[in-house]
Amino acid sequence: TRQEEKQMKRIAKFHKVSKERFTADGLDTFAQSQEEAEKVYEAIRLPKRATAGSAGYDFFAPAEFTLKPGETVKIPTGIGRNAAGMGAEMLSENGLGFKYRLQLNNTVGIIDSDYFYSDNEGAYFLKDQNDSNENKTLTIPADTGFMQGIFVEYGITVDDDATEIRNGGFGSTTAK
Repeated sequence: TRQEEKQMKRIAKFHKVSKERFTADGLDTFAQSQEEAEKVYEAIRLPKRATAGSAGYDFFAPAEFTLKPGETVKIPTGIGRNAAGMGAEMLSENGLGFKYRLQLNNTVGIIDSDYFYSDNEGAYFLKDQNDSNENKTLTIPADTGFMQGIFVEYGITVDDDATEIRNGGFGSTTAK
């Protein structure tokens, strides 16, 4: 209801990463040339909830992609977000997971709150896999919702002493 929506905490803001960042990241996935990558960049749409009661923000495919059973694809979304003290959980869009077994290659992605401040502008990357055991090929048209992100509040232990500052993505926060 509208009353529930008014009571929701507003905690984050999505943004497009720079054109330079996206074209560097997306050239091998969605384009064969700088010009094609820039065209894909211009069409990127910010994540959006479908209804007032939706928990997740739909992420839209920057360009069309097709996955045969067992195939994976790395998808630079061109999206980053700023949400201090909030993580984000990335999940497959429910219907595609149910119908095609589309899933993140690591099943659930957790994006830390400080990832936004990394040199890569906090750009979200997703690696999708068609895990179909029914021999179904999946085509996701450009600008179609294919993943969803949910903000997750987290706490820390009373004796936490982490002081390191992140810079980077995969493996950059592995405890030593």
